[in-house]
Amino acid sequence: MFSVKSPEPPNSRDPFELERLAEELETREHTLGKRNGNIEELSNAERDLPVYIPLSHDDPYLSTETFDVEEFLLSRAYTSLPDLRSELRDYLSTLKEELVKLINDDYEAFISLSTDLRGEGERLERIKLPLGDLRFQVIEARQGLQVIQDAIQSKLNQRSILREEKAFLHLLLKISESITRLESLLLITPPSNEEKASDINSYTINSRQEDDAADERTRGNRAKHLARVAAEYTQLLYHVSRAQVDKSAFVDESQWRIDRIKSTLSSDLDHLFATTLIALTSGKDHGKTTDIEKSKWIADITDCLRTYDVLGLWNDAEDVLRREVVREFVKKTIHSGALSSPHSPILPHTPFNATGLRSPAPPLTASLPPRTPYTPFTAFASKQNPFEFSLQASSSSPGFAHILDDQDDPLAGLYNTVLRFVDRDLKRIMDIAENVCVKSGSRAAPGASLRGSQLLSVVPPAKQEVDRGFEIMANVVWAEIGRAIMDELGSVVFAAGKPDEFRRHHETTQAFIRSLEFLAPSGHSIEVMRSHLVYTAFERRWQLPVYFQLRFKEIVSRLEDALAVTRLDRSAGKEPFVTSQAAAVWEAISTCWSAEVYIPELNHRFWKFTLQLLSRYKTWLEGSLPTFEPPPKVAAAVAAEKLGTGAGSPASISRASTPVPPTEAASAESTAADEALLQQFAIAITDIKAMETRIWRMWREELSMMLPEVSLSEDDTTLTPEDTLKHALSALLSFVSPLSSQIIFVLSRRACDSLLSMRSIPSQFRAMSSNKRAPMEPSYFVSLIFRPLKAFFGIGSADGPGAALKDEFLQSYAEEVFEIVTQRYIYFLSAMKKTEESLRRLKKGKKSAFSLFPSNSSKDDDGRADEEKIRAQMILDVQAFGKDAEALGVAVRRNETFKALEDMARASVDGTLFHIAYDELSSTPSLQIKASRLFDKYSIFSPPSFCNYR
Repeated sequence: MFSVKSPEPPNSRDPFELERLAEELETREHTLGKRNGNIEELSNAERDLPVYIPLSHDDPYLSTETFDVEEFLLSRAYTSLPDLRSELRDYLSTLKEELVKLINDDYEAFISLSTDLRGEGERLERIKLPLGDLRFQVIEARQGLQVIQDAIQSKLNQRSILREEKAFLHLLLKISESITRLESLLLITPPSNEEKASDINSYTINSRQEDDAADERTRGNRAKHLARVAAEYTQLLYHVSRAQVDKSAFVDESQWRIDRIKSTLSSDLDHLFATTLIALTSGKDHGKTTDIEKSKWIADITDCLRTYDVLGLWNDAEDVLRREVVREFVKKTIHSGALSSPHSPILPHTPFNATGLRSPAPPLTASLPPRTPYTPFTAFASKQNPFEFSLQASSSSPGFAHILDDQDDPLAGLYNTVLRFVDRDLKRIMDIAENVCVKSGSRAAPGASLRGSQLLSVVPPAKQEVDRGFEIMANVVWAEIGRAIMDELGSVVFAAGKPDEFRRHHETTQAFIRSLEFLAPSGHSIEVMRSHLVYTAFERRWQLPVYFQLRFKEIVSRLEDALAVTRLDRSAGKEPFVTSQAAAVWEAISTCWSAEVYIPELNHRFWKFTLQLLSRYKTWLEGSLPTFEPPPKVAAAVAAEKLGTGAGSPASISRASTPVPPTEAASAESTAADEALLQQFAIAITDIKAMETRIWRMWREELSMMLPEVSLSEDDTTLTPEDTLKHALSALLSFVSPLSSQIIFVLSRRACDSLLSMRSIPSQFRAMSSNKRAPMEPSYFVSLIFRPLKAFFGIGSADGPGAALKDEFLQSYAEEVFEIVTQRYIYFLSAMKKTEESLRRLKKGKKSAFSLFPSNSSKDDDGRADEEKIRAQMILDVQAFGKDAEALGVAVRRNETFKALEDMARASVDGTLFHIAYDELSSTPSLQIKASRLFDKYSIFSPPSFCNYR
């Protein structure tokens, strides 16, 4: 059978649609709340309540071009539909009434409109007839005016063309007159109609046919004359450039004459400049000229250079100077046998009068003291203060050349010859050329001339456009000298096979270049010189990587020979180092940065090599130090004591694990082994600290100035050289802490061995006569406790293994040893008190047994007297122990463990006084743990339990 089910509604779960109603209610409340929250932003129209406004012609919804029914109904939403229909019907009836009224008011005008327009067509035709004639007259007048305007414009254009042609003819006349005038000024034969441009060189200049005497008389006038010709020629070139715009045939035809004038002017100027240079330089050599003649020659050279600058023939002037003065000198001076030949007697060693100097100049290349901070290459090879000497020289003699020390150095002597030549014959010319360029505007005037130390900051640009003007220093002086050195002396100067000679040649050459730069007229000249192709090729000839490899091999081989011995043995004469290996490492590092080895261009390689040497020394120490003895349980107990979890607490050890302190002193073999360990550990620490001190001193005095500065941004994580050095030294200093722990352990163990003698104090006093007085001085073993520490640091003796570490480590070592010995002292004292307590209990047990004879009370009194003497002796020993520690710099009164020791020494064996001592100890919160441990261990009412000390 089929089961029949009643149909369910579409949404049987929500038949009343409560969810939808809830969502609508929430949306409405949200919208209402939002509007209430933004009520201040509503306009006045939105705030007003709806008001009934009747329909009218002014209604915006009815007056629009396109009527929108929905907008209109929404605007009347507060009106019901029946009321709106009635309102619309009323408005319709109103419109009909207004339309009827409008028709009735204007009906008469509509009827009379056709009657009033009769006859107007004929009237318009009569008016149209004269307008055609008037239009024709206007057109004729306009055409006549246009013809007149065109004629006037044509005349104006013809006049403009004539004016331009006239100006162009005047320009051609000026060009012709200038050419003729220049030819006459240059004494050029006037051309005939048959001469061509190929015959330029056939003309001769009459002035060249004069004799030498006439040249000497007319040289000054000739320089002025050529300056005038150059000005006229410049004007001619200006006119020619204007005429060439229109491609004039006359200019093209006269171009060969212009070229002939240029060639003649250049030849005359070169001839005059060359003869003047020869006269000036040869006159200086012979020394027969007067100051008046020199001033005339300098004036002529100035005029010639000014003329060259006006014509833009800077290269021609440089070629003349190179050909007539520099090249001949370079050939005679720089040749393959220059370094083996003696100095030329023609050039004196000191060509200048240095009496103006305030003090005689010391030798500029004096040998460097052993560890004077290295000075980078200055403008001269002085290893003294370069800037002081520079200021002295410049203040008294501005033209003084910074010569090198040529004693036993033929290369320096050769460079001095070149420097004297440049300073004597070329420096004045370079200064004149620089002033000419600045005054003429060919080059911008520098803000300040670079002299003295400012030359060192001039960095040649990697690629810079060469400015217009004279560059005598770069193109003449350095180009010839640098090329000659590379070609003639390259096999000697740049040979890296002998590092010492190579470094000396490099230093001397760099000093020569800096001294040559001091003779430059401006900083711009130095920049151009350093960017010159010859300078770049010259710097590339230095085989600096090969030199570094040779130095690396030399230094490493000597160091590895020293490090082959892996033992820490004392060596004499190596102060402040103890071992020869540490001294060898320091010698290797200092050699890298010494003036005899270091080259500034290799600073990054030498810096890396220094870090490698420090790492090598660390590796050698790791292999040379003896195996560290693992800290015994006593050291672990001391560490736990310092951390506040003492070994005697219940949480640390049990009674079964309580170790027993040694009962016998160390043997002679053990003492000798300890002495050997202390010796090696002290040697290692002394060398490490000495190495750190020397390295940081070198960094402050030398390396920080020799290495380039590193500018890092905030986000850059790159280490600076100083941070790298700190990291390298921290690897060495990491040995100090474990070595110090081993030294403290050995010294503490040997100090604690002296405490074994205190066990004989009770038996000593009982064996003595009862009439012996109370003790007045400490026991003999107290003075022996710190004897190992004093012997280690050499206190009271001639020397000790750690004498060099006394100032830095004595107090810290003494405090550590004092702490450990004090703990051991507490152990022995408590053990002795427990022994006395056991004996006392045993005696009381014997006295409690039945006896027919009375006991002897005098024996009890003697026992108490012995105990008082023992107690007094303990107090004296503890006090003497504290005084010895204070003498070593230990803050005894602030030591909590020592306070506990004093309280134990003063406390009696009976429980009452011991409780009092416990109360005093526990009154301080920091001592509550120790006091609790002491009470638990030493009280007669608790089982014996003691801390883990040996």
